[in-house]
Amino acid sequence: MEKITFEELPEAVTMLTKEVSQLRRWLLAKNEQKTTETQEHFLSVQEAAKFLNLAIPTIYSKVSKGELPVMKRGKNLYFSSTELMAYLKGGRKKSNAEIDAEAEAYFSNTKKGGRNGN
Repeated sequence: MEKITFEELPEAVTMLTKEVSQLRRWLLAKNEQKTTETQEHFLSVQEAAKFLNLAIPTIYSKVSKGELPVMKRGKNLYFSSTELMAYLKGGRKKSNAEIDAEAEAYFSNTKKGGRNGN
């Protein structure tokens, strides 16, 4: 890092201010881009089928059985990308380690010598 003399200080501060301003604009643009990427998107039946990697008839079947979250406007079906992601995450199976930890927590919280705390 080079040393700045007292005479060069105003120019250095001006340059530093410009660079900070550019960085701020860049960060704000990145933040705005990230916000728009995470916004909810509404998908058609075809897009939902592609998103879930299912056939279109399977989508209709799951909708008729009430298995998929859906919105209907007229004859059209719309799917929220956020709700479909939650639907996928809801099908997550627990690992053996998670099941063991839950069992351990359950047994450590129950009283010895009786059922239901009796």
